[in-house]
Amino acid sequence: MEKIGKILFTKEEIEKRIKELGEEISKDYKDKDLVLACILKGAVYFAVDLTRNLSIPFVLDFISILSYGSSRESQGIVRIIKDLDVNIYKKDLLIIEDIVDTGLTLSYLIRNLQAKNPSSIKVCTLLDCPGRRIIDITVDYKGFEIPNYYVIGYGLDYKEKYRNLPYIAVLEEF
Repeated sequence: MEKIGKILFTKEEIEKRIKELGEEISKDYKDKDLVLACILKGAVYFAVDLTRNLSIPFVLDFISILSYGSSRESQGIVRIIKDLDVNIYKKDLLIIEDIVDTGLTLSYLIRNLQAKNPSSIKVCTLLDCPGRRIIDITVDYKGFEIPNYYVIGYGLDYKEKYRNLPYIAVLEEF
């Protein structure tokens, strides 16, 4: 049976950081044709709150990826199971991710999306775990950097549970 461990980021800390990210992204994408690509399901909570803090026009779309491997480890074998509905040709694409760890899944996704010829592709993640990185990925906007923990809450799950926690915590004993 899993156990919720130490709280890494409170609801208030998350809200404050997302507000700062919203201001930074709004400034950087002013007068651009921005498409936000939210990666389902983990990034939904982050994407919704981030969009509430943007002061610029944008299009929000969703993409769903299936990663193969155990529930804790991605093997980098991925498949897009729901592609973007909007055309990103010559638009500025910002991928909204919940956590960047190994970089394997995100690397696959970026390569796939580059084939659609957007003007630019950048990455915004709530959590960055560089200690687990296998492939070098540029994270343009990040909420927080974390050590190599398995974390839950604020959209991040363990076996589809704990997404609704308003904070981010370490999962212990699973």
